[in-house]
Amino acid sequence: MALVVQKFGGTAAATPDQTHTIARRVIDSYNQGNDVVVVISARAGETNRLVAMAEEMCPGQGGRDYDLLISAGEQVSVGLLALCIRSMGYKARTYLGWQVPIITNSEYSSASIIRVDPDKMLADLKTGAIVIVAGFQGIDQAGNITTLGRGGGDTSAVAIADVLAADQCELYSDVEGVFTADPAICSDAHKIIKVSYDEMLELVGQGTRGVQIRALEYAKKHNVKIHIRSGFSTATGTLVTREEELMEGGVVTGIVYDKNQAKIAVIGLPDKPGVAAKILTALADADISVDMIVQNASQDGLADVTFSVSKDDLAKADEITRSIANEVQAKAVIADSKICKLSIVGLGMRNHAGVAARMFTALAYNNINIQMISTSEIKVAVAIEEKYTELAVRLLHETFGL
Repeated sequence: MALVVQKFGGTAAATPDQTHTIARRVIDSYNQGNDVVVVISARAGETNRLVAMAEEMCPGQGGRDYDLLISAGEQVSVGLLALCIRSMGYKARTYLGWQVPIITNSEYSSASIIRVDPDKMLADLKTGAIVIVAGFQGIDQAGNITTLGRGGGDTSAVAIADVLAADQCELYSDVEGVFTADPAICSDAHKIIKVSYDEMLELVGQGTRGVQIRALEYAKKHNVKIHIRSGFSTATGTLVTREEELMEGGVVTGIVYDKNQAKIAVIGLPDKPGVAAKILTALADADISVDMIVQNASQDGLADVTFSVSKDDLAKADEITRSIANEVQAKAVIADSKICKLSIVGLGMRNHAGVAARMFTALAYNNINIQMISTSEIKVAVAIEEKYTELAVRLLHETFGL
């Protein structure tokens, strides 16, 4: 007998029929002899509806009462799933975050989990009940309801799996697993059966879907195995686990792209200490994340600095950058929203030389210019023109034999 935590996202529970499908899937696992704990999110669009309602009535408000409101969607999902399971003749026990309890800090709308009390859930499992817990929410040490931020249901599930010493944490959404490339672009892309935490962190950081990065970081820290699966299919998905449990594979595990990128170039910036830092500090103060950064060689006491931000932040970042550029008398600021960040990821890069060279050569051979570069131990990322995205993904998939 295994103990399994199954987490279902909002897209998997968007309709009554889908909720019944979830109930049958949970019962199938239970009938295989497993102890089952379910973590469920609000129905697709429900949290957005609650957020929009709050913004329409009281713009800009947050804090304790805001979290109380936007956590309501999960309560509906928990209740409906429990009713479905009971109607099929099985015992279900429901918990909201505060009832477990899932104890968090008091950072409303982005709370971090401090601890999870397993006692009630373990007691219910011993009685043969299927335990159903609301994801995304908890309670602080003053007794206030908190929420964990977007995608917090994944973190709830991983934390519960950890404290229960579950054999596996299954995350169900609208993706079937992690693929070597986007199947919509690359027809010969295939599902990755196992991937390491570090590889998955890089893939998610570059845009791969299936698990939220906070949940993945928690899983790595506590060694919780994650199985990324589709809520609409019974097919095996992708297992995220320790590097030691992987068979030796190829140099590159997957190729991922992110079109939600833009770049800002500051031309003719005074080449002296602290000038570039002034721009980056102002962006950080505005909660704008900067990814790739390139500074060209100094000429006549001037330098060019180029960096990337998300398209969502481009307008604000451009305004801040232009303001500081005027202060320091830079020659020009140029913004470009027509770029794509293309990344190759794989543990094999640690032990193989020339991986970046192969990537750059393949792109150059096809007249695809590289505008910016960033690397880590197991990743090489480049910025290219957005119009070349599909071609670049396919040729790199072929280049690295995926």
